[in-house]
Amino acid sequence: MVVLVALLFVRDVNRSAHQSSSPRRSENRDFAALARALVKQENLFDQRLSYVLVHGSSLSRPVFAARLAQLDQELPSWVTQADFVAAPSLAHHVNRTLATLTLRRVNDYQSLLDDVAAALSLPWKSSTVLARVQTYTAAQASLTSTTDTWRTARLALAKEPGHAKVPATSDLVGSLDLSSVLTNLTRSASLEVTRGIGVTAMLVDPSALPAPADELLLPPTRSIRLGITVTNASYVRQPVALTLSLVQTNGARTSQSQTMTTTLAPLGSFAFVPKILSAIAGERAELSVVVRGAPAGPKMSTSRHYLVIVSPSGSS
Repeated sequence: MVVLVALLFVRDVNRSAHQSSSPRRSENRDFAALARALVKQENLFDQRLSYVLVHGSSLSRPVFAARLAQLDQELPSWVTQADFVAAPSLAHHVNRTLATLTLRRVNDYQSLLDDVAAALSLPWKSSTVLARVQTYTAAQASLTSTTDTWRTARLALAKEPGHAKVPATSDLVGSLDLSSVLTNLTRSASLEVTRGIGVTAMLVDPSALPAPADELLLPPTRSIRLGITVTNASYVRQPVALTLSLVQTNGARTSQSQTMTTTLAPLGSFAFVPKILSAIAGERAELSVVVRGAPAGPKMSTSRHYLVIVSPSGSS
Protein backbone atom coordinates (compact mmCIF):
# COMPACT_ATOMS: atom_id res chain seq x y z
CA MET A 1 0.00 0.00 0.00
CA VAL A 2 2.81 2.37 0.89
CA VAL A 3 4.55 1.54 -2.37
CA LEU A 4 1.38 2.27 -4.37
CA VAL A 5 0.91 5.62 -2.67
CA ALA A 6 4.54 6.51 -3.43
CA LEU A 7 4.16 5.57 -7.07
CA LEU A 8 1.00 7.66 -7.38
CA PHE A 9 2.81 10.60 -5.77
CA VAL A 10 5.71 10.36 -8.20
CA ARG A 11 3.26 10.11 -11.11
CA ASP A 12 1.43 13.26 -9.95
CA VAL A 13 4.71 15.15 -9.49
CA ASN A 14 5.89 14.18 -12.95
CA ARG A 15 2.54 15.12 -14.46
CA SER A 16 2.60 18.52 -12.72
CA ALA A 17 6.15 19.15 -13.85
CA HIS A 18 5.25 18.19 -17.40
CA GLN A 19 2.21 20.44 -17.39
CA SER A 20 4.17 23.38 -15.94
CA SER A 21 6.91 23.04 -18.57
CA SER A 22 4.52 22.72 -21.49
CA PRO A 23 3.77 26.47 -21.83
CA ARG A 24 7.47 27.24 -21.47
CA ARG A 25 8.29 24.71 -24.17
CA SER A 26 5.77 26.35 -26.49
CA GLU A 27 7.07 29.86 -25.74
CA ASN A 28 10.67 28.80 -26.27
CA ARG A 29 9.90 27.15 -29.57
CA ASP A 30 7.81 30.09 -30.78
CA PHE A 31 10.62 32.46 -29.91
CA ALA A 32 13.17 30.22 -31.60
CA ALA A 33 11.18 30.31 -34.84
CA LEU A 34 11.06 34.13 -34.77
CA ALA A 35 14.71 34.36 -33.74
CA ARG A 36 15.87 32.05 -36.54
CA ALA A 37 14.08 34.23 -39.11
CA LEU A 38 15.59 37.42 -37.67
CA VAL A 39 19.12 36.03 -37.38
CA LYS A 40 18.87 34.67 -40.93
CA GLN A 41 18.06 38.21 -42.15
CA GLU A 42 20.94 39.68 -40.16
CA ASN A 43 23.42 37.14 -41.51
CA LEU A 44 22.27 37.62 -45.10
CA PHE A 45 22.61 41.39 -44.61
CA ASP A 46 26.11 40.90 -43.21
CA GLN A 47 27.07 38.78 -46.21
CA ARG A 48 25.64 41.21 -48.77
CA LEU A 49 27.19 44.30 -47.18
CA SER A 50 30.58 42.61 -46.94
CA TYR A 51 30.40 41.65 -50.62
CA VAL A 52 29.39 45.17 -51.73
CA LEU A 53 32.19 46.78 -49.73
CA VAL A 54 34.86 44.39 -51.00
CA HIS A 55 33.75 44.36 -54.66
CA GLY A 56 32.12 47.79 -54.90
CA SER A 57 35.08 49.41 -56.67
CA SER A 58 33.92 47.79 -59.92
CA LEU A 59 30.46 49.43 -59.75
CA SER A 60 29.33 52.82 -60.98
CA ARG A 61 28.33 55.48 -58.45
CA PRO A 62 24.56 55.14 -59.07
CA VAL A 63 24.66 51.34 -58.84
CA PHE A 64 26.84 51.34 -55.71
CA ALA A 65 24.57 53.91 -54.05
CA ALA A 66 21.52 51.82 -54.97
CA ARG A 67 23.08 48.74 -53.34
CA LEU A 68 23.73 50.67 -50.14
CA ALA A 69 20.21 52.11 -50.19
CA GLN A 70 18.67 48.65 -50.57
CA LEU A 71 20.56 47.46 -47.51
CA ASP A 72 19.73 50.59 -45.57
CA GLN A 73 16.00 50.10 -46.19
CA GLU A 74 16.07 46.70 -44.47
CA LEU A 75 17.20 48.04 -41.11
CA PRO A 76 13.91 49.62 -39.90
CA SER A 77 12.19 46.22 -40.09
CA TRP A 78 14.77 44.83 -37.65
CA VAL A 79 13.73 47.45 -35.11
CA THR A 80 10.13 46.28 -35.39
CA GLN A 81 11.08 42.61 -35.08
CA ALA A 82 13.32 43.33 -32.08
CA ASP A 83 10.38 44.92 -30.26
CA PHE A 84 8.24 41.90 -31.12
CA VAL A 85 10.60 39.23 -29.78
CA ALA A 86 11.35 41.10 -26.54
CA ALA A 87 8.22 39.79 -24.77
CA PRO A 88 7.23 37.72 -22.90
CA SER A 89 10.37 37.33 -20.86
CA LEU A 90 11.96 33.90 -21.27
CA ALA A 91 14.51 32.09 -19.15
CA HIS A 92 17.84 33.88 -18.92
CA HIS A 93 16.12 36.82 -20.68
CA VAL A 94 17.37 35.35 -23.93
CA ASN A 95 14.73 37.11 -26.02
CA ARG A 96 15.48 40.50 -24.49
CA THR A 97 19.15 39.89 -25.13
CA LEU A 98 18.46 39.24 -28.81
CA ALA A 99 16.30 42.36 -29.05
CA THR A 100 18.98 44.52 -27.45
CA LEU A 101 21.75 43.08 -29.62
CA THR A 102 19.68 43.53 -32.78
CA LEU A 103 19.13 47.22 -32.03
CA ARG A 104 22.86 47.61 -31.47
CA ARG A 105 23.57 45.93 -34.80
CA VAL A 106 21.10 48.24 -36.56
CA ASN A 107 22.99 51.19 -35.11
CA ASP A 108 26.36 49.69 -36.05
CA TYR A 109 25.39 48.89 -39.64
CA GLN A 110 23.73 52.29 -40.04
CA SER A 111 26.93 53.98 -38.88
CA LEU A 112 28.98 52.00 -41.39
CA LEU A 113 26.61 52.80 -44.25
CA ASP A 114 26.67 56.49 -43.32
CA ASP A 115 30.47 56.56 -43.21
CA VAL A 116 30.85 54.80 -46.56
CA ALA A 117 28.36 57.14 -48.22
CA ALA A 118 30.11 60.17 -46.74
CA ALA A 119 33.56 58.95 -47.84
CA LEU A 120 32.32 58.75 -51.45
CA SER A 121 30.20 61.96 -51.31
CA LEU A 122 27.12 59.94 -52.22
CA PRO A 123 23.70 61.54 -51.87
CA TRP A 124 22.47 59.89 -48.71
CA LYS A 125 19.83 59.97 -46.01
CA SER A 126 19.62 57.28 -43.33
CA SER A 127 16.37 55.35 -43.03
CA THR A 128 16.63 54.88 -39.25
CA VAL A 129 16.68 57.37 -36.39
CA LEU A 130 18.76 55.46 -33.86
CA ALA A 131 21.77 57.14 -32.29
CA ARG A 132 24.73 56.34 -34.49
CA VAL A 133 28.20 55.21 -33.43
CA GLN A 134 30.86 57.86 -33.87
CA THR A 135 33.34 55.91 -36.00
CA TYR A 136 33.32 52.85 -38.21
CA THR A 137 36.03 51.38 -35.97
CA ALA A 138 33.67 51.55 -32.99
CA ALA A 139 30.86 50.13 -35.11
CA GLN A 140 32.96 47.15 -36.17
CA ALA A 141 34.04 46.49 -32.59
CA SER A 142 30.40 46.59 -31.53
CA LEU A 143 29.39 44.11 -34.25
CA THR A 144 32.04 41.67 -33.08
CA SER A 145 30.94 42.13 -29.48
CA THR A 146 27.28 41.44 -30.26
CA THR A 147 28.28 38.29 -32.17
CA ASP A 148 30.25 37.00 -29.18
CA THR A 149 27.46 37.85 -26.71
CA TRP A 150 24.77 36.13 -28.77
CA ARG A 151 26.93 33.05 -29.33
CA THR A 152 26.84 32.49 -25.55
CA ALA A 153 23.26 33.63 -24.91
CA ARG A 154 21.67 31.37 -27.52
CA LEU A 155 23.13 28.22 -25.93
CA ALA A 156 21.12 28.79 -22.75
CA LEU A 157 17.89 28.32 -24.71
CA ALA A 158 18.90 24.83 -25.84
CA LYS A 159 18.94 23.66 -22.22
CA GLU A 160 15.41 24.89 -21.50
CA PRO A 161 12.14 23.04 -22.20
CA GLY A 162 11.75 22.49 -25.92
CA HIS A 163 15.52 22.44 -26.44
CA ALA A 164 15.11 25.14 -29.09
CA LYS A 165 18.15 26.05 -31.16
CA VAL A 166 18.90 29.40 -32.79
CA PRO A 167 21.88 30.05 -35.10
CA ALA A 168 24.73 32.38 -34.27
CA THR A 169 25.11 35.77 -35.96
CA SER A 170 27.94 36.12 -38.46
CA ASP A 171 30.71 38.70 -38.25
CA LEU A 172 31.90 39.23 -41.83
CA VAL A 173 31.68 43.04 -41.81
CA GLY A 174 33.04 43.32 -38.26
CA SER A 175 36.17 41.41 -39.26
CA LEU A 176 36.89 43.37 -42.46
CA ASP A 177 39.94 45.60 -42.77
CA LEU A 178 37.58 48.48 -43.40
CA SER A 179 40.31 51.10 -43.60
CA SER A 180 41.79 49.36 -46.65
CA VAL A 181 38.33 48.71 -48.06
CA LEU A 182 37.42 52.41 -47.87
CA THR A 183 40.74 53.35 -49.46
CA ASN A 184 40.03 51.04 -52.40
CA LEU A 185 36.54 52.45 -52.81
CA THR A 186 37.60 56.09 -52.72
CA ARG A 187 40.38 55.42 -55.24
CA SER A 188 38.07 53.63 -57.67
CA ALA A 189 37.79 55.45 -60.99
CA SER A 190 34.17 54.36 -61.36
CA LEU A 191 33.20 55.68 -57.92
CA GLU A 192 35.22 58.89 -58.05
CA VAL A 193 33.29 62.16 -58.00
CA THR A 194 33.69 63.94 -61.35
CA ARG A 195 31.62 67.09 -61.13
CA GLY A 196 30.10 68.64 -64.21
CA ILE A 197 27.25 71.09 -64.86
CA GLY A 198 25.91 73.09 -67.76
CA VAL A 199 23.17 75.33 -69.13
CA THR A 200 21.11 72.91 -71.18
CA ALA A 201 18.04 74.90 -72.22
CA MET A 202 16.71 78.44 -72.28
CA LEU A 203 13.17 79.66 -72.88
CA VAL A 204 12.59 83.24 -74.05
CA ASP A 205 9.24 85.03 -73.96
CA PRO A 206 8.32 86.63 -76.30
CA SER A 207 9.61 83.99 -78.68
CA ALA A 208 12.60 85.02 -80.73
CA LEU A 209 12.30 85.57 -84.47
CA PRO A 210 14.60 83.74 -86.93
CA ALA A 211 18.16 84.99 -86.45
CA PRO A 212 21.77 83.73 -86.18
CA ALA A 213 22.47 81.32 -83.31
CA ASP A 214 24.12 83.95 -81.12
CA GLU A 215 21.35 86.53 -81.56
CA LEU A 216 17.94 86.91 -80.01
CA LEU A 217 15.76 88.96 -82.38
CA LEU A 218 12.62 89.86 -80.46
CA PRO A 219 9.40 91.55 -81.56
CA PRO A 220 8.64 94.93 -79.99
CA THR A 221 8.25 94.35 -76.25
CA ARG A 222 8.58 96.10 -72.91
CA SER A 223 9.64 92.98 -70.99
CA ILE A 224 11.57 89.77 -71.45
CA ARG A 225 10.85 86.59 -69.50
CA LEU A 226 13.47 83.87 -69.28
CA GLY A 227 13.52 80.25 -68.15
CA ILE A 228 16.99 78.71 -67.80
CA THR A 229 17.59 75.00 -67.22
CA VAL A 230 20.82 73.91 -65.55
CA THR A 231 21.76 70.23 -65.49
CA ASN A 232 24.01 68.23 -63.18
CA ALA A 233 25.97 65.60 -65.13
CA SER A 234 27.29 63.84 -62.01
CA TYR A 235 25.87 61.55 -59.36
CA VAL A 236 26.46 63.97 -56.50
CA ARG A 237 24.59 66.88 -54.97
CA GLN A 238 25.93 70.04 -56.55
CA PRO A 239 25.44 73.62 -55.29
CA VAL A 240 25.30 76.10 -58.17
CA ALA A 241 24.89 79.84 -58.67
CA LEU A 242 23.42 81.30 -61.83
CA THR A 243 24.09 84.92 -62.78
CA LEU A 244 22.49 86.70 -65.70
CA SER A 245 23.01 90.23 -66.92
CA LEU A 246 21.42 92.33 -69.66
CA VAL A 247 23.56 95.33 -70.66
CA GLN A 248 22.22 97.84 -73.17
CA THR A 249 24.75 98.74 -75.88
CA ASN A 250 22.95 101.55 -77.72
CA GLY A 251 21.54 104.75 -76.29
CA ALA A 252 21.78 105.27 -72.54
CA ARG A 253 23.87 102.41 -71.21
CA THR A 254 21.87 100.54 -68.55
CA SER A 255 22.32 97.12 -67.04
CA GLN A 256 20.18 94.60 -65.22
CA SER A 257 21.58 91.63 -63.33
CA GLN A 258 20.41 88.83 -61.06
CA THR A 259 22.03 85.93 -59.18
CA MET A 260 20.16 82.81 -58.06
CA THR A 261 21.35 79.72 -56.22
CA THR A 262 20.18 76.14 -55.69
CA THR A 263 21.53 72.65 -55.10
CA LEU A 264 21.10 70.30 -58.03
CA ALA A 265 20.03 66.73 -57.37
CA PRO A 266 22.34 63.95 -58.62
CA LEU A 267 22.01 63.73 -62.41
CA GLY A 268 19.15 66.21 -62.04
CA SER A 269 18.12 69.48 -63.61
CA PHE A 270 16.61 72.69 -62.28
CA ALA A 271 14.75 75.44 -64.10
CA PHE A 272 15.64 78.95 -62.93
CA VAL A 273 12.98 81.60 -63.51
CA PRO A 274 14.58 85.04 -63.15
CA LYS A 275 12.67 88.23 -62.50
CA ILE A 276 11.25 89.86 -65.61
CA LEU A 277 13.75 91.97 -67.51
CA SER A 278 12.63 95.36 -68.84
CA ALA A 279 13.12 96.13 -72.52
CA ILE A 280 12.70 99.04 -74.92
CA ALA A 281 11.65 98.78 -78.53
CA GLY A 282 14.63 99.32 -80.83
CA GLU A 283 17.27 98.61 -78.19
CA ARG A 284 20.30 96.39 -78.52
CA ALA A 285 21.77 94.64 -75.50
CA GLU A 286 24.13 91.88 -74.50
CA LEU A 287 22.65 89.00 -72.50
CA SER A 288 24.98 86.81 -70.48
CA VAL A 289 24.01 83.69 -68.56
CA VAL A 290 26.73 82.09 -66.42
CA VAL A 291 26.42 79.15 -64.00
CA ARG A 292 29.15 78.49 -61.42
CA GLY A 293 29.87 75.73 -58.93
CA ALA A 294 31.62 73.09 -61.03
CA PRO A 295 33.37 72.69 -64.39
CA ALA A 296 31.34 72.16 -67.53
CA GLY A 297 30.00 68.65 -67.97
CA PRO A 298 30.57 66.56 -71.10
CA LYS A 299 29.24 68.39 -74.17
CA MET A 300 27.92 71.15 -71.90
CA SER A 301 28.67 74.81 -71.43
CA THR A 302 28.50 76.84 -68.24
CA SER A 303 27.70 80.06 -70.07
CA ARG A 304 25.63 81.49 -72.90
CA HIS A 305 25.98 84.91 -74.49
CA TYR A 306 23.60 86.58 -76.91
CA LEU A 307 23.14 89.84 -78.73
CA VAL A 308 19.57 90.89 -77.98
CA ILE A 309 17.85 92.99 -80.63
CA VAL A 310 14.38 94.32 -79.85
CA SER A 311 12.58 95.28 -83.02
CA PRO A 312 11.41 98.90 -83.28
CA SER A 313 7.71 99.58 -82.81
CA GLY A 314 5.69 98.96 -85.97
CA SER A 315 8.29 96.65 -87.54
CA SER A 316 8.16 92.88 -87.79
